[in-house]
Amino acid sequence: MALPTPIEMIAALVGEPSVSSADPRFDQSNRGVVNQLAQWLDEAGFEVTLQAVTKNKVNLIATLGPAAAGEGLVLSGHTDTVPFDEGQWSQDPFRLTQRDGRLYGLGTADMKSFFALILAAVQEILPRRLKRPLVVLATADEESTMDGARLLADTGLPAGRFAVIGEPTDLKPVRMHKGVLMESVEVIGRSGHASNPALGANALEGMTSVLQALLGWRDELSQDQNPDFEVPFPTLNLGAIHGGDSPNRICGHCRTYLDLRLLPGMPPDAVRSELKRRVETALTVHPKLKSHVESLFAGVPAFETSADADLVRLCETLTGQTAGAVAFATEAPYLAALGLETIVLGAGSIDQAHQPDEYLSLHQIDPAIGILRRLIERHCLA
Repeated sequence: MALPTPIEMIAALVGEPSVSSADPRFDQSNRGVVNQLAQWLDEAGFEVTLQAVTKNKVNLIATLGPAAAGEGLVLSGHTDTVPFDEGQWSQDPFRLTQRDGRLYGLGTADMKSFFALILAAVQEILPRRLKRPLVVLATADEESTMDGARLLADTGLPAGRFAVIGEPTDLKPVRMHKGVLMESVEVIGRSGHASNPALGANALEGMTSVLQALLGWRDELSQDQNPDFEVPFPTLNLGAIHGGDSPNRICGHCRTYLDLRLLPGMPPDAVRSELKRRVETALTVHPKLKSHVESLFAGVPAFETSADADLVRLCETLTGQTAGAVAFATEAPYLAALGLETIVLGAGSIDQAHQPDEYLSLHQIDPAIGILRRLIERHCLA
């Protein structure tokens, strides 16, 4: 049975809402997307397995071709999208709209279209010609927790030596990205009447010392640079602060949230330990105050594949572009942790992701299918 056209498949996937969010008001299941992919992949001859991630979230693992441990190609993407801004879209975000050489819809660039392009590439290849396995991954919750990719990293894959993650890169290969940590820092004191400072311990004053220490640490971090990144150094952003409730009360509690973007070679656990040490040191001049540092989510490690890696060189040849680095995080570290030589390469622009009127340019569809077909031929047929 012939599959739908790529645009028809993109329309069907966009039409299946699959928002993931830390806010339960917006969070949705991805089963609609996964069930549709499972039907198409089954029709294309894949052996399809669904892996439960949470009660209503699943990963899809589909394999085509002869089993061969440590061989073959993995093509991976996530099935979820971010929430959308109600009333700010020019059209229904869940209905694909084609105009001006673009496909508009939530997830067109980031990154439901990738699955349609994979299926289009596979249709041009006879399954019986495969000498090594082709694995398609469709993960859950990349936009919120990355729990789908974390589960795969823990449980493993049936096959694969090389992996391509189809995040939107304008068809430019990406071999590096920064890691992401989001942390909470609390300073705990004791409230009291503002007329007598001795009655309490002012957490806001302690937080002032902490913030000064963190800004000093940020300056130190900026000395470590990698020129392949647009922002070549690690960043530390102070994103929010909350504390106190009244001008006539000593502030008994203060909290700040911060974001850290790590260069490759910076282990997240080591950075967290250093953050805790900096906070505790800053509060030594406030002996009545205590601190508590915790992670807002598990974080994403930085990712790097060698510039000399076979997959990097091949993708550079196929695209005519040198592999680069990006600031946004992907699931690449988790596939790399499984021993897969990994690269990020996909149609669409990250500039269109996570905003109203997200779109995919039509002119990227055929080149993307061609690149995927050649990757399959190289790693699964030759």
